[in-house]
Amino acid sequence: MANLDDLCTTHVEAARADPHGRSAELIVRDGFLRQSVIAMCTGTELAEHNSPHAASIQVLTGRVLVTSLGERDVEVAEGHLQVLTHERHAVRALTDSVFLLTTVTSVGQQDGPERGV
Repeated sequence: MANLDDLCTTHVEAARADPHGRSAELIVRDGFLRQSVIAMCTGTELAEHNSPHAASIQVLTGRVLVTSLGERDVEVAEGHLQVLTHERHAVRALTDSVFLLTTVTSVGQQDGPERGV
């Protein structure tokens, strides 16, 4: 079981030492579910990218801004959880920040009995 406090400390230190101001680690991989801890230094941005089938961001320390096309920008503060847009989006650290990114990477077809009309 991952200790999120320890991961925050480790990854914010690694982000501060990284020339790109980031550090990340995949901590859960279970079927289609992925959870990653991502640390970013103030002003660092994850460039605009496509959204997975489903995703949320939970800020463990700091504050981030999620920007997206077609929707309003959302500031997410420490202790808050935000469902991510299904549109292309970017994430920028407003302060040194660490967040837990939860994603569903694929959606399988449900197998089941055919239903008649």
